[in-house]
Amino acid sequence: MQTTQRLLSSVAAIGAAAMLAACAAPGYYQQGGHQYPANPGAYPSSPGYANMGRVTNVEYLRGNQASGVAGAVVGGAVGGLAGNQIGRGGGRAAATIAGVVGGALIGRSIEQNTNRGGMDIYRVTVQFDNGGMRSFDYAQPPNVQIGDRVRAEGDQLYR
Repeated sequence: MQTTQRLLSSVAAIGAAAMLAACAAPGYYQQGGHQYPANPGAYPSSPGYANMGRVTNVEYLRGNQASGVAGAVVGGAVGGLAGNQIGRGGGRAAATIAGVVGGALIGRSIEQNTNRGGMDIYRVTVQFDNGGMRSFDYAQPPNVQIGDRVRAEGDQLYR
């Protein structure tokens, strides 16, 4: 009976860790705007659509940097409990230590990956000739300044 409970606890802990690890899959950063044009008629009708406007703002936005300490602590605790359930006799201590270390590494990674919004970005806001406004986010400093006349094609700005 106790062996069955340990097995079920171990499977549940491994399943929970696997589900949390799935959340840690590396994401992608897509250059382009988060916001939609204020004017619904400003949506492009085809991929070759170009819209002219003027840059109204260029700002540097600093993201939140997660240290991963909280994730490491929680992951270490969960891993330690799982390792303690799996190990037997003299191997219990080794399994607990391995669980703590592995859980801490996984927990830290998960926390840092879930805070992907913490990237530093450059946000360029454009007022289009048709009255719409849109923001474009860039990982690198953009080659436009406030007042520049630009053309937007898809998610890219051209001077």
